[in-house]
Amino acid sequence: MRKKMLTLAGILLLLAVVLTACGAGPAGPAGPAGPAGPAGPAGPAGPAGADGKSAETAQLSCSECHNDTHLIASKQAAWELEKHGNGGAMVEEYSNKSCAFCHSGNSFSEGMAAGKNFSQLEAGATEPARQDCRVCHQIHKTYTGADWALVSTAPVAMVVNKTTYDGGTGNLCVNCHQARRYMANFAAKDSAGAVIPDKYAPTIRFNTHLSDQADIMLATLDVNAVLGVEGKPGAHYTMVENTCAGCHLGEHNNHLFEAELATCQKCHADAKNLNVNDYNFEEQFKALEEALVAKGLLTANEDGTFSIVTKNADGSPVILDPKPAAALFVHGAIEEDASDGAHNPAYVKALIAAALEALK
Repeated sequence: MRKKMLTLAGILLLLAVVLTACGAGPAGPAGPAGPAGPAGPAGPAGPAGADGKSAETAQLSCSECHNDTHLIASKQAAWELEKHGNGGAMVEEYSNKSCAFCHSGNSFSEGMAAGKNFSQLEAGATEPARQDCRVCHQIHKTYTGADWALVSTAPVAMVVNKTTYDGGTGNLCVNCHQARRYMANFAAKDSAGAVIPDKYAPTIRFNTHLSDQADIMLATLDVNAVLGVEGKPGAHYTMVENTCAGCHLGEHNNHLFEAELATCQKCHADAKNLNVNDYNFEEQFKALEEALVAKGLLTANEDGTFSIVTKNADGSPVILDPKPAAALFVHGAIEEDASDGAHNPAYVKALIAAALEALK
């Protein structure tokens, strides 16, 4: 038995020696990859990096306007003293749909954005808002100095006289500073409501509304034909760059909107005050008021103002022929322009002279 075991062991040893002598064969091809194993747990957070460098003030576009100068503060201070900015215009008529476009800042902005004019609003403002920077400027659109751009400088199709006002940046002003009515809007009517030809019924609002600056500059009042006055645009429209803004803002963008002598002197080099060429407007306008009082069309009040006579002694409404009506309307239109004739001196002089002639 022991001899058999030794024989078997010898055979196995000999087989091992033979296999070793032959060496290993070449490796076979790799088998296909097995499926990915589950992800291991997240490692711990690394250390925080160093703090980044804060932006310099000069690198912020906001600082183009909001900085240590008086760029904004000076304009706001002036604006808040002026009727547009102090809320006076807003308080008067902001809730009236016929008035809100110009008397409410938010209504104006909404109307302009919608391409409407003052006659097209469907409702007044529910919340009052004065005319602020956003009414005229594109505030916080780009957050750069480009936001001082005006919301519109497009020519204005005027509502009553149907002409176009094209006066540069002054166009923005004329969206409101134009007449709301002409003498034709006061045609007299009989008891049945039918218009009486060539007769006019004055009311306490027998004027253009306190906004007819563009109409005076363009000389387009409808009394021209009745009085025989040639309507010719004034030099402040045809020669002044940017019309309204050119005179009332001046070189330094004065937001009090008061015309500056330095601006006048660009054209009138020898001007010593705003009464260029010694225009005696007050004397001429007083003569018209006296003539209207003498004809019973105006009543002089104790405070120096005048009231339109709308009723006869018997209580019936006053009905006027075209010429006296035109003379009375001229008074109201010039008063509402509020420039003492400066917007178009030649036209205003011609209107007063013709009105005085019509009252003789």
